[in-house]
Amino acid sequence: MFKKILIANRGEIALRIMRTCRELGIATVAVYSDVDRNALHVRYADEAYLLGPGPPLESYLNIPKVIQVARDAKADAIHPGYGFLAENADFVDACRKARKKFIGPSAKAMRLLGDKVSARTLMRKADVPVVPGADEEVTPAQAAKIAKEIGFPVLIKAAAGGGGKGIRHVSEASELEAAVRIASSEAASAFGHGAVFVEKYLSPVRHVEVQVIADSKGNAVALGERECSIQRRHQKLIEETPSIAVDPDLRERMLTAAVTAVKAAGYENAGTVEFLVDENKNFYFLEVNTRIQVEHTVTELVTGRDLVADQILVAAGEKLPYGQEDIQPNGHAIECRISAEDPYNDFMPSLGRIDWVEEPSGPGVRVDSSIFSGAEVPYHYDPMLAKLICWGPTREVAIRRMVRALQEYVVVGIQTNIPFHLQLLADERFAKGAFYTSFLDEEFEMDSPDGHPDERTALLVAAVLSHLKKRRPAAVGQAASGGSGWRAAGKERLLGERTMAQRRGWRQRIG
Repeated sequence: MFKKILIANRGEIALRIMRTCRELGIATVAVYSDVDRNALHVRYADEAYLLGPGPPLESYLNIPKVIQVARDAKADAIHPGYGFLAENADFVDACRKARKKFIGPSAKAMRLLGDKVSARTLMRKADVPVVPGADEEVTPAQAAKIAKEIGFPVLIKAAAGGGGKGIRHVSEASELEAAVRIASSEAASAFGHGAVFVEKYLSPVRHVEVQVIADSKGNAVALGERECSIQRRHQKLIEETPSIAVDPDLRERMLTAAVTAVKAAGYENAGTVEFLVDENKNFYFLEVNTRIQVEHTVTELVTGRDLVADQILVAAGEKLPYGQEDIQPNGHAIECRISAEDPYNDFMPSLGRIDWVEEPSGPGVRVDSSIFSGAEVPYHYDPMLAKLICWGPTREVAIRRMVRALQEYVVVGIQTNIPFHLQLLADERFAKGAFYTSFLDEEFEMDSPDGHPDERTALLVAAVLSHLKKRRPAAVGQAASGGSGWRAAGKERLLGERTMAQRRGWRQRIG
């Protein structure tokens, strides 16, 4: 087993990995940028090393610097978390050359599956169903030809990367050339690789993924599916397991296909096979995420497995301590991503100082968080601050528990998307499972921010502001409570008149 692991990441995922390492008796090494000097993952680690300035290319994406830190710290292995270098095959090669074990798949498997075009080809050969479309990179002229064959609408998609970047929806031929150009440019900027391909746009569909893990002994296990259809512009916001749309027969077919997919690629370690599921319960391979996922937490709550511990075990050359028959999911889990975004202002990022945080707890509630009172939210990185995960014996109980936890979650100083989560969870269509991947973009609208905070939140915020005012001028942001979080009318009662422009996107000062 490893004695020391460097975590090449930041925020809540770095902390989450470090906690498992501590339980396993493994020392941890943190890396950080100059804007993350006071971050929780820096304080929690056994050692911490500065990488460079805030921009990712100068810090968390600086491969030579990360490798040098691993050498200086004498780390045995490197865990990439997700994002940054997690799916960078060149980084995996650099780890191997430096004799530092990369906790993840091989560079070969990562390149094969990380390129969506080659992955589609591999899946066809393995008899895993794929979405109709191109099995090669395309020029605008080639995209036009394929789109005509499979029919509009289509998606132009980056061959590399993820996170909703490098994707354009095209409804007619006249839009195609511009869409290819824009998607390619965005992909080149985000992933350093501008290749794109075209596939049929299927709608309505659900996004359902399967968590898998494989060892070096030829064993591969599927740990159930996750429902990830609540997305905004291809970015997941809420995930849950099991999926309300998956029956036992479909589940068995999807789990079998996922295991087939990773075995065909010679894959080792944790990964996620993503599928689209249509109204007739046909499913189609979408892609493989060659890393731990943001939403791995819900799988952990229903299976009782620590997936990061399993990753470390497999990377150390050990056999998986369980087989497919040992995975018996229990209950239902749901995750809400808590982000520094203003849902009343087109989800614009909300940056600045967090003056006060009160996080929920109680039975069945888990918070994976990197925030604290006094923390600064920098503009250089993804706005996700925390993940709130709730478990219940049934979906209904898990949702009720999530609502209660969201009502307890208070963040003062910036805007968050907590009001969005509360409104969505109260939507009857969500309760019934009547949603699909385009639901938020096509059918869901945030309510007006006008309303009244409940008495508890008003009193709490007033007390916090009184305390902060005595100490120094304080920034006032948003706290979540009741059915819709802090509403504008409530803010006016506490803070005096504020214009809508001031309310949205700006930190207010109280003198």
